[in-house]
This record gives sequence, C-alpha cells and structure tokens, in this order.
Amino acid sequence: MTVAALLEARAADAAPGLRCADDGRAWSWREVVAESAARAAWMDARRPDDRPLHVGVLLDNVPDLVFLICGAALSGNVVVALNTSRGPAELAADAERADCDLILTQERHAGLAAKIGSRRVVDIASGEHRDELAAHENTPPPDASAITGQTLMMLIFTSGTSGRPRAVRVTHRKVVVPGENLGARLLKADDVVYCPMPLFHSGALMAAFAPALYAGAELVIRSRFSASGLLPDVRRYGCTYLHYVGKALSYVVATPPGGDDADNPLKVAFGNEAAPLEQKAFAERFGCLVIDAYGSTETAIHLSPDPLGPPGALGRLPEGIAILDPATGRECPPARFDAAGRLLNGDEAIGELVNTRDMGVFDGYYKEDAPDRIRDGMYWSGDLAYADGDGHVFFAGRISDRLRVDGENFGAAQVERALAGFADASPGVRGLAVYGVPDAASGDQVMVAFAADGFDPDAFAAYLRDRADLGPKWPPRYVRVMPDLPATPSNKILKRPLAREGWRTGDPVWWRPGRDLAYRRLTPQDAARIREEFAVRGRLHLLEGSG
Repeated sequence: MTVAALLEARAADAAPGLRCADDGRAWSWREVVAESAARAAWMDARRPDDRPLHVGVLLDNVPDLVFLICGAALSGNVVVALNTSRGPAELAADAERADCDLILTQERHAGLAAKIGSRRVVDIASGEHRDELAAHENTPPPDASAITGQTLMMLIFTSGTSGRPRAVRVTHRKVVVPGENLGARLLKADDVVYCPMPLFHSGALMAAFAPALYAGAELVIRSRFSASGLLPDVRRYGCTYLHYVGKALSYVVATPPGGDDADNPLKVAFGNEAAPLEQKAFAERFGCLVIDAYGSTETAIHLSPDPLGPPGALGRLPEGIAILDPATGRECPPARFDAAGRLLNGDEAIGELVNTRDMGVFDGYYKEDAPDRIRDGMYWSGDLAYADGDGHVFFAGRISDRLRVDGENFGAAQVERALAGFADASPGVRGLAVYGVPDAASGDQVMVAFAADGFDPDAFAAYLRDRADLGPKWPPRYVRVMPDLPATPSNKILKRPLAREGWRTGDPVWWRPGRDLAYRRLTPQDAARIREEFAVRGRLHLLEGSG
C-alpha cells in the first residue's frame, strides 16, 4: 500500500475530506484528490531530467500544504518540510542539503524565505502561482503504478532539540504504516481529526493526516496551534480525534476552566511527550481518552501505552526492542524501586532504547550517514529509559539529558515527573524544564526553569521535603523563573539554550548554597564566587564554552 493508492481510493469520495479551521473552507476527499492532482502536474512540469523535483515549503498548516504533500505522493516528487522557526542561515543550509529546487511560502514567511539564498521563492497566494496551477486544473491523477512503499515523498527535519536537525527520508510506507495502525484502531469514516500541530514535523503527518486519509475521516487543520482556540474548534467542527505533541496539553489545561468543558465531541487525544499529570488533567477536564505514545521522526521504535500499566509508563518493551548500556552494549537489568517508588538502581537500569532487530520504518537520513544511530546493525534512539520487572518502560530523557550528580546517574525526565506536581498545584506556573549545568568540582548540578509569573521558594522547598519519591541528588541546585520556555513549533522544549545560559541569565534565579532545602535569590556576588570556584578548580572553560 502507498499514499498514492490511498488517495486514488478517495478520488470519487464525496465525503468531507479537508477543512481549514482558520476560515471554514472545506473540500470533499474527491476535491482534495483533484487539487492534489493539479499540484502533481505542476511539479512534474518542473521536474529535473535526472531526479524528482524537491519543493521546499515554508508554510503554516494551510490547505495548499496538504495538496502539495498529496501531489508529491501521487507524482513521485518530494516536498521538503522546512522549519519556520529556524533562522535564515540555518534554513539556507537545510535547503542546500535537501536539494531544494524552489521554495513555496506565504506572506507571513516571505521575508524569511527571501533570505534563504538564490533559489526561486514563490508565494502560494501570488497571481503567478495561481495561474500556473490553473493551467493544470482538471488534470487527472498521474499513473502511480511505479510508486512503491520505498518511494520518497517527503523530507522532514528532526526537531533539533538534541543536535543539528537531519533530513529524515519519509517514504510512502513510513506514512502508510502508522496511518493504518491508528486509522484502523481509532477512527471511522465519520470521525473528524483535528490537526493543530505543524505538518512540517512527522507527528502531524503520521498521527493526524495519515490516519484520516486511511479511514476516510475529515481532517481539520489549524494554521497555528492555539490553546484557547482548541475547544471552540473542536466544538465548531465536531472533532472527535486530536493530535498533540510536547507541551500542547499543558497549555490547554492552563486556560481558564469552564463548567461545560466536557461537553464536546472529542473522544481521543493521541500524541507524545505529555507529562502523566497533564494527560490525566486533560482527560478529566475534557472527557476524553488520552493516549500518549513513544515515537520519533525516525520512527524506528514505537511504544504504545498499556492501559493496565503503571502511571507514567510508555508501554511494554515489544519484541526486538531493548534497553542497552550505551558504553558496553549489554542489556540493562530491570529497575528496582523502594516503597516510595524511587528508582534504586538507576546507574545500571537506565540505558538507551535500541531496536536490536531492524530499523523499523526508518529509511535513513537524506544524503547523510548516522553512525550515532545505526551501529552493529541496530538502531540506537538516543533516548534514555528504564524498565520494571514486567517490561513497562519509563522515559528518562535524552542522552544529552543525562545528569551525573555526586556520582549518581539519572535522567532529567525523572526529575521533571517528580516536580510536575508542584507546577500543577502552583497558580501561574505554565511549564517546567529540568537540565544539567556544570558543577564546579565534577559532574553536573540540577537546574530547573519554570515558565511562571512568580516563584515561592519556601513552598518549593516544602514540596521537595514532602516528596517521598524524590531521589536524594534530584533537588535542583538552581531555579530559573522566566515568562516562557524556549520551544520548537511542535511544543518540544529546547533545553540546549537553557543549559548554555545556566544561572548566567537576566531572569530571576534562586539557588540553595548548601545541602539544606532552602532557596534564596542568586546575587551578582554569588555568581562571582561561583565563577571563581570554577577558575580555582580549572573548570572555567565549562562556563566560557557554554555561556
């Protein structure tokens, strides 16, 4: 099965196919296929002699983007999903590596697109482009018999939260497999899928677009995610399925509650990287099932939640997926916990999630090897995890999120889970991120950044004292309070800039100088003394290289 075949099956389908939540415009699936066929012909007319056309897109979730993706699927050409949050120099490098022949954009991103380089930039609303498309109106879909599951249809860049973004090869099978999996399990033709997450990331493509196409359900797109606009959209358009990523649920839960929030048609919210407390709060407030799965742009490893599993678990380890010590390659032993639920053997139980059998539906990066991901015939995810004796998996952070405090190894995600209750119970706190900053002697210190209107150090210390599941090395040394956390357009927190700045920031920072759980404001004199301690110990380069 290919995306082209799924589209061909919808060519005569008069059922609702696509709706734009921004202005209410709607297309049946038959009309979607017709619009996509025109884009396919437009791309074919510009196709180089020796390879498919690579069309870079700097677009929000607009109907033209859906038609372009489908047009590429029908014609064998390639859409390159450029990330609108990146700077001109970064985008120019991305477009060069992805062999973009031209770039389609919209008025909001036209200035950014113009700075990318010498490639032709076309505004989708321009008269020139509309005339070019009109020349291909009523063109039937092309013969897609040569397209296979391995045919490339898109290049989507990784989020860049843990390193330079890479262009992941998105083949037809990479879209069809999750589309069938989710569409067959969670959707029927009369369902309505709400997609406020950007289609230039794989989550929206594979967990919203793909299942809607497979099931013949209507896809409702919103140009940009709006926490306050989500419930009105869901009600207005009868949305039964929501796709989310990252902190989106927490932003929605932070909006003022209404007495009738659960009076809505939503049945399922499906996504990844929402904290357990956020999942629970969203499900209870809006009366739906929240399914938080594990996945990445590469989609070499997928974990589905076990409804009967312990809170916070990603699911059970399936066959062929293991947690391995990244240094030795040996399988990590099961996690052991005390009566309070604290992990007792983190040093040996926490390892990297690895597909030991194959690459899943990961078809590689475009024109780039991946020695950090593919070693000894196995796929190494770069994600840390541990599993209990029954095989239930718990996320512990990225490899770059691993902390070592006073000789103890643990993951930032473990600390975030323990601090989530404080954020949830504190008015004005909109999110948090835990990360490591250098210690003057050795290893790391824990730092947390709160997106909040204020901070009560005494209440925070009291919360930490009452947490029986908080590891002895986990209480943050530094606390930063800022208006908002830096994030990607898909609401994944960018920790690298936070870690680079550390406590050297203009935002208010509290710290605990000693072992006691007592926090006070960090003063310029404190910062100077800490810096001097780094210098005395010969570790000043750790600050100068990261600040």
